[in-house]
Amino acid sequence: MAIKEGKRIRAAREGVDTVKLYGIQDAVKLVKERAKAKFDETIEVSMNLGVDPRHADQMVRGVCNLPNGSGRTVRVAVFARGAKADEAKAAGADIVGAEELFETVNGGTIDFDRCIATPDMMPLVGRLGKVLGPRGMMPNPKVGTVTMDVKSAVEAAKGGAVEFRVEKAGIVHAGIGKASFDEGKLIENIKAFADAVSKAKPSGAKGTYVQRVAISSTMGPGVKVDPSSVLNG
Repeated sequence: MAIKEGKRIRAAREGVDTVKLYGIQDAVKLVKERAKAKFDETIEVSMNLGVDPRHADQMVRGVCNLPNGSGRTVRVAVFARGAKADEAKAAGADIVGAEELFETVNGGTIDFDRCIATPDMMPLVGRLGKVLGPRGMMPNPKVGTVTMDVKSAVEAAKGGAVEFRVEKAGIVHAGIGKASFDEGKLIENIKAFADAVSKAKPSGAKGTYVQRVAISSTMGPGVKVDPSSVLNG
């Protein structure tokens, strides 16, 4: 089995120059051609940024509404009461609740991918920081997941909104589509994500902000991308 996988990986890497910076169109073509798994692989983009996230004024985070969706089925939980709970359900939220949802999540059961809350629920939801925080699921007004407009928040999450947050090494990454997407749609999504990250440039960032960009499929090799082909046009 290991030999077979080794052959597959070697075959996928053939024809990819590990030093060259490809234009976004060529890079997407290479990645799509090498997504040969038996499932619809996710196409991921990674960006190395010229920031040090240890400093508060260099933290990068935000949300990007992908124009062509992510291809993922996103399960959304909403902390809300009354009319706002009804609004969330009507918008397509998978789980809606208040204290009972708090108890479920606090007990370690998390059957969702995105968490939204109305502002009045945050004193309760804030107590879930140790559970939701490490998973990057804590609702936050900066990315639109603490809001009274739960309808728009749920629809955005279901429609392909992806959150991003810079990691310790200065990297942001996200799944921006599936290998089954056509090249044009993947390019649009990648450019939208790069634009959102670019607009989230913190005040403390010095020098070159976007230093390196690469894309890959779940099982395929990484392909380096010329940042200018993603950020311009």
